[in-house]
Amino acid sequence: MSADKNAPSGRAPRGPAACAPWVRTRLRTAPGSSVALAVLVLLTAFLAAAFPRSVDAYETKGLRHDVGSLSPGRSLLEATTPPDGSSLDERADAARREELSRVHGELLGTLPSPVRPDASRSSYGVRTTNPLTASEPYLPRPNAQPPQFTYIAPSALSEHSTLKSGRWPAARGTVTAGTREVEAVVPAETAAALRFEIGSTVAVPTHDGKPLTVRVTGTITPRHPGDAYWSAEPLMRAPSLVADPGQPVPTFYWVAALLLSPDAGPALLSTTGEPELFWHIAPDTTHLTATDAAPLLDAVASLESGPELLKLRDIAGPTVTLSTDLDEILGAHEAMRSAISPVVAVAAAGIGSVAGVVLLMTGGLTAARRHRELSLLRSRGASLAGIGRRLFAETAVLVVPAAALGLLLAVLLVGQARLWPAAVGAGAVAALVCVALPLSTTLQHRRPQLHGARDDLMNARPSRRRTVAELTVLVLATGAVTALRRRGTGSPGGTDLLVSAAPVLVGLIAALLLVRLYPLPLRLASRAVARTRGAVGFLSLARAGRSSASGTLPLLALLVALTTAAFGGSVLAGVADARDAAALAAVGADARISARGDARPVTDRFAEEVRAAGGVRDVAPVQIDYSVVLPPGEGGSESNKGATLVGVDPASYDRLARGTGAGSFPPALLKATGPSAPLPEGAPYSADRVLPAIASPSVAERLGDQPQAIDTLAGDFKVRVVAVRQVTPAVTGSSFLIVNSASLTQRQTTALLVTGDALDAKALKAAARDAGEDFVVRLRSEERESFVDTPVQSGAERIYGAGIVAGAGYALLAVLLSLLRTAPERTTLLARLRTMGLTTRQGRRLLAFEAMPQALLAALGGLLVGWTTIALLAPGVDLVSLALSGARGADVPHTASLRADLWSLALPAIGVVLLAAAVAGVQAWWASRRGSITELRAGDTR
Repeated sequence: MSADKNAPSGRAPRGPAACAPWVRTRLRTAPGSSVALAVLVLLTAFLAAAFPRSVDAYETKGLRHDVGSLSPGRSLLEATTPPDGSSLDERADAARREELSRVHGELLGTLPSPVRPDASRSSYGVRTTNPLTASEPYLPRPNAQPPQFTYIAPSALSEHSTLKSGRWPAARGTVTAGTREVEAVVPAETAAALRFEIGSTVAVPTHDGKPLTVRVTGTITPRHPGDAYWSAEPLMRAPSLVADPGQPVPTFYWVAALLLSPDAGPALLSTTGEPELFWHIAPDTTHLTATDAAPLLDAVASLESGPELLKLRDIAGPTVTLSTDLDEILGAHEAMRSAISPVVAVAAAGIGSVAGVVLLMTGGLTAARRHRELSLLRSRGASLAGIGRRLFAETAVLVVPAAALGLLLAVLLVGQARLWPAAVGAGAVAALVCVALPLSTTLQHRRPQLHGARDDLMNARPSRRRTVAELTVLVLATGAVTALRRRGTGSPGGTDLLVSAAPVLVGLIAALLLVRLYPLPLRLASRAVARTRGAVGFLSLARAGRSSASGTLPLLALLVALTTAAFGGSVLAGVADARDAAALAAVGADARISARGDARPVTDRFAEEVRAAGGVRDVAPVQIDYSVVLPPGEGGSESNKGATLVGVDPASYDRLARGTGAGSFPPALLKATGPSAPLPEGAPYSADRVLPAIASPSVAERLGDQPQAIDTLAGDFKVRVVAVRQVTPAVTGSSFLIVNSASLTQRQTTALLVTGDALDAKALKAAARDAGEDFVVRLRSEERESFVDTPVQSGAERIYGAGIVAGAGYALLAVLLSLLRTAPERTTLLARLRTMGLTTRQGRRLLAFEAMPQALLAALGGLLVGWTTIALLAPGVDLVSLALSGARGADVPHTASLRADLWSLALPAIGVVLLAAAVAGVQAWWASRRGSITELRAGDTR
């Protein structure tokens, strides 16, 4: 039988071919825009992740630097137990090595987090706290004063030192408080200075009158002299020659330490040296992070006088106390971090805002590119939810890997930081793009739109909602600026986000205001150009006035970016100015050469060598006397307050004062004529000579208008105040008198103030060495570098430098995105106009003139807003902690303010204009290479 052709076969019938996946199809349709979006997200996610990691990194380095800059002896946690009411036998049991070791281990284990002990550098033992005088005849006696010794029985002595001669000390049997002979070693330097030999003995007085004999068995040298083990007790390394404060004349004597066997501690309890038990706990700072600063400060405070101290007393005894200088440096670090963090937060708010606006502009560009495609889908029944899901899928496929890669790059490039803030930053970028792009694109298709509908900027009228929103932003900006000006960037509760966003809010208000004012000059220009014969100007202005729907966002991005760049530049400029002023106040010129305390005269030959050094433009010789006692004031009140006399050559000193901007004066004021002229050699001296003087305000008030007699090392004479100056280069105090050095009877130059653009520091220092060991060369450049002494400062400056670059980059990107959005429309316009006779040159002019109004508006607005923002916020932003951390004393400025920097204001603005012109020129050139038929297709509604 033949088989029935209509019978069903064993295989199922094949269905219709499956459709290509939507995401893959869309990505392959526009690969260029997809790659551009991924790169933008990658860079933005990298910045968002790198910023918190950079802050963490420099704060961590700053904390470790500040703690590590302490001498090991100051950073130690020192627990001590002075004698209590227990019996001598009980105290002897507590002083044995086994018991000390047990307590030491429990103390290390009970320290609160984040205090981490370094057991290898920690020690314990018994020591005398009151130095005891030794009367052995072989010991040296400078000024006939016998030496004094401290006796220490430290742990792990053989592990931290090397035996140079003899043998290690040993304990004979069980040592008790009644033991009367023990062995010890001495440092090699102590042995050499105090003539110790193997077998030398020292008698130590005790309470029962029977001396304790300490026999020297060897000499040692420290393996690591700078380690905490030796720094806790400096006498363990070397002896010291100290002055007796109770003597009217300087009288010196030796103080040193003898190191007993670790088992000999109980023997010291019977001495009169007030012995105590000690535990030196060296902190481990290698694992400290920025987040440990505040908890570490709290933990140290609790150990010194809090609940943790009670735990220590439960272990080591009821009288134990803990002391350290670690809390001082931690408090200073926290104060600096608290002062710098709000300033850095201002940069973060600015860069984050402009990055968010640029990402929203990218969403607008995507919406414009996909408008007709999605309109067609809506007309065929597609739902908004379905379109949104498809857009979210194709966006997430690009954005999530790009953000993850940006996070990975930030983690690899910036170490020593927490991961979760960086992950939050990168995740926020990814979430913004994944949500904003589909949402902004989908919401445009909620209702049908007519083709060719126009939104003319010059005829548009803002709605009431927009007016209310703008007024709300204005109120917020006013409140933020007012708060920042009144109380500064610091806040008792931490960084205030509203205050940090003040520059952004000012830029937002400016953008909204400029958008409202923008139509006015366009209308005026259009009316003027309409009367001219050419069509290019009229068409360009007409084109510039259309499509206002996307006009606010690019302008907002540009203004915020330019304001952020200007603010960052002003911060760096203000920091540089403060350091320059502080260095100049400390040195007085580009270089200062003098002996310590200006105590030795400078020879004429030395002064000529300095003038002949490379780069020296001028030298001002001065004579300084710090010991001038002022006469009583007008009311007869006595005061110990003195003044500094500065004898100067009026001409050279005035040139120095004018060059430094520190109290210049006409040289004729101090001209040595008449009674104040120099006395001829051999002429009789008169104390009634009256010298004209320039005084500080306090000294001028004290001396009054009449001549006053003063006694100085340069002679006795009278002075009359002829001018008052607030500051002067030679001295930094607020009490000084400036006179003509030629009128002084005891003339001698004690300091040289050197000015020059490129001083030869090596030649100056070589000349100073030849003049004498006491002479020192202080350079203004080196003094300026000393003000940057922590990673917190340098890290914050790097962030602001990166903020300037990022702000300028986002500004240029905003211009590019704005022009790309309307690029197809402009290309079609050129094609149509070419069919009407428009030349290529006229096409370039048309596109350039069309782009210039918004570019010029953004550039000029950015300059004005940046300058205004700096002027508004300068009173509330104090940069002293960022600029002058290394400054010490009252001779440096106490404030550092913002200053508008021309380059950070002008360069980004000029770049915006040049980029707009360049893009317009490139587009016109590219459009001229393509045929009009390619652009003017039948049915195209562009």
